[in-house]
Amino acid sequence: MHHRLSILLAATCLTAGAGAAHAADASSTAAAAADNSVGELVVIGSRAPPRSRLDTTAPVDVVPTTTLQHNGSTELAQALSEALPSLNFPRPTLTDGTDSVRPATLRGLAPDQVLVLVNGKRRQTSALVNLNGSIGRGTASVDLNTIPTAALSTVEVLRDGASAMYGSDAIAGVINLRLREADHGGGLTVTFGGYDTDFHSTPQAAPAGATWNAPADRHINDGFTTTVSAWEGYKLGDNGFLTLSTEYKHQDHTVRAGPDERPQYAVLAGGVYDPRENSINRVTQWFGDPDLEQYTFFGNGGYDVGAVHLYGWASYQHRDTTSGGTFRRPCSATVYCYSNNTVGGASANSSIQDIAAIYPDGFLPKINPTVQDASAALGAKFKLGEWDADTSLVWGTSKIDYRVIDSLNATLGAASPSRFDAGGLQYSHLVGNADFTRQFHPAQLADPITLAAGLEYRYERYSIRAGELNSYTSGANPKLTGTKFDGSGSINVPYAAGAQVFPGFQPSNAGTNDRSSVAGYVDLDVHPLHQLDTDIAIRAEHYSDFGSVVTGKLAGRYDFSDMFAIRGAISNGFRAPALQQTSFTTTSTTFINGTPFQIATLPSTSPIAEAVGGKPLEPEKSVNYSIGGVFRYGRFSLTVDAYRINVNNRIVLSENLTQAGVIALLPSGSDISGLRFFINGVNTTTNGVDLVGTYKIPTENFGSFDLQAGVSHDVTLVTRKPNTPQLVTLLGAGAGDALFAYVNTSIYNNGQPQWKGSFEANWSYGMWGATTRVTYYGNVHVPNTNPAFDYWLGDHALVDMELRANLNSKLQVAVGANNLLDQYPRPAPNSTGGAYSSYSPFGFDGRFLYGRVSYNW
Repeated sequence: MHHRLSILLAATCLTAGAGAAHAADASSTAAAAADNSVGELVVIGSRAPPRSRLDTTAPVDVVPTTTLQHNGSTELAQALSEALPSLNFPRPTLTDGTDSVRPATLRGLAPDQVLVLVNGKRRQTSALVNLNGSIGRGTASVDLNTIPTAALSTVEVLRDGASAMYGSDAIAGVINLRLREADHGGGLTVTFGGYDTDFHSTPQAAPAGATWNAPADRHINDGFTTTVSAWEGYKLGDNGFLTLSTEYKHQDHTVRAGPDERPQYAVLAGGVYDPRENSINRVTQWFGDPDLEQYTFFGNGGYDVGAVHLYGWASYQHRDTTSGGTFRRPCSATVYCYSNNTVGGASANSSIQDIAAIYPDGFLPKINPTVQDASAALGAKFKLGEWDADTSLVWGTSKIDYRVIDSLNATLGAASPSRFDAGGLQYSHLVGNADFTRQFHPAQLADPITLAAGLEYRYERYSIRAGELNSYTSGANPKLTGTKFDGSGSINVPYAAGAQVFPGFQPSNAGTNDRSSVAGYVDLDVHPLHQLDTDIAIRAEHYSDFGSVVTGKLAGRYDFSDMFAIRGAISNGFRAPALQQTSFTTTSTTFINGTPFQIATLPSTSPIAEAVGGKPLEPEKSVNYSIGGVFRYGRFSLTVDAYRINVNNRIVLSENLTQAGVIALLPSGSDISGLRFFINGVNTTTNGVDLVGTYKIPTENFGSFDLQAGVSHDVTLVTRKPNTPQLVTLLGAGAGDALFAYVNTSIYNNGQPQWKGSFEANWSYGMWGATTRVTYYGNVHVPNTNPAFDYWLGDHALVDMELRANLNSKLQVAVGANNLLDQYPRPAPNSTGGAYSSYSPFGFDGRFLYGRVSYNW
């Protein structure tokens, strides 16, 4: 019998009542208790007074913290993806900084096409630009995992376009994170867990003449994770509250790499394999989750000064991660043991021999980014005559400093260090809002009219810091060529300059760019009839770098009875090009069909990019249509919403352009062997439908059951691709889809599950409680530059289970398993180390066992 992971029982904070919580929260609780139905009040999606999620004109999901806490994962994004079928959170690996800052998506669109708010205010995006091999390539999105669940009361997700209400990015929808508001009570949670899994990979045949072998299947215990979180509420005099939350997390990395059975050493004279081939560890990659150490602080407060309610919050997170790159074989295309290393020959070069002395068995370079995220907000709510006013100022920043460890700069020979400061990125914004709302009570109408208007000013800043000289320089032998032998032949390739796995940002990359925008909006909510609710919104916004945009929305709802209503909306939206997309530039090592290329990522307005058709980026434009229905009967509710989202002029990162005609544009003597840049021009159409049902069943003898189920189906199709006259002139008939080719098209069309479903049952009886969750993921396509090697990951249903016991009114213990049945996606065929695809919508780490202990006061 396999050794099983011992479980340290740990804990969850039970949501405490907040003495200073808004009256809306209290009335929500009372309403839900009165009819035992889902009656959460929401503030997102309308400027009208809060209403039940079943009474909105557009679909809104409400996820309470208890749902997020009854989970083995302490990542907010992961917990949301399991609670909401329309939200996806893949777990990519071997994608540089994206291993550390993983993006989430809504309704199958891009990560940067969903807007994230905190208490209704815009949250800053990450400084990271997703560049390589992940869902969301070319985007910069909000890092949801910078906010601990202990700091939250609920999460609201608006599944509808809302640019007319909130501005840029709200094409797919809006996520609003509502902070906990408490003036007393508190809780401490300790969670510990790890993976206990049977790993399978595709076995590979050893080459002719080889005697070594390595197991394709093995039992693994790794990824041990400890999370300690706490919160406490304090009274501020008689009229205020302060809620403090903190979280510490430590995570060990996971390894889900198959054995690499390629020859790792040069063949000796006479065609004999090197004896070391029989003894080395053939699992060479860190293919899985990174090492992580993270601590987070969050404070939220409010204070009444007469008729003025002052509010604000502040947060800080420090995250240190380490993830592996691609293993550099002893005689690979980037680090060479010998020069002209053909069978039977070995003419030595002293510089190459020095490198071989540093890493005689090859090496695994690692990227070690440090992420710092901070925010602060201050606001006031007050009466201005007949108007309710809300003014606020919100600041946020995301900073990433890149370190490279266990590596070298091959062009420096024996003088190369093994650790490098590769530079960094920082994004900051400052947002000022002034919102005014007033209700009118015309005698002709039974219901009041709500009129809202407001102004917003936003300043954004993005900077790149250069790394140390050794992290990017081309040393004494920048053009020296070695030989890569892979068992089928040999080719001469140049050294890659700079730190292996992540060359540092160069002084030419460094700089700061900024912009500002001013927006104004008007929103009208009116009931022409008591049973008919209409919402009209118009927003105009001007950006200093590309001009003006006007968006509008018309939404309506008709209640035929207390049991049934229909709702629908039409709107246009936009997403402004991110500063990360307009100004990011770097040179990085990218493996293309196993060969490393030095790829320069350039601004679209750089001279070289302009030579192939680059031009200033424009905003993406969208049109959203939706229609749906709401049905409720007693403790049962069901919502069904169909939608269509047309997005034009999408901003994408071009393909890696390595054609001779393009490389000829580069400066003479350049180490760059390819380039890419951001460009508008991809059009997509997304059609889908969401179903969400809830049912509460109280019983006298078996406790109470809270059932929730959801299904999301969406299909995205690329209807237009970019091309430029300049590229056609350079490449002729070969231009084709050179800017956006088959692989990226396939990822847009089939890179996320078109079907996703979830079912969750929560049971409570006396001191006992339990949660069972089943999450279904539809098929996902994994494309290859050669379509003959394409494959599908398959359909999978993951089962999570948790059992809880309240030992007394303050102490709770829980044990559970995520992915109880140890499901994996379909293995990659012909794997040489990376056994599973990063496009898997649920990752590829297997069964996770955990325990939790919680103490509340």
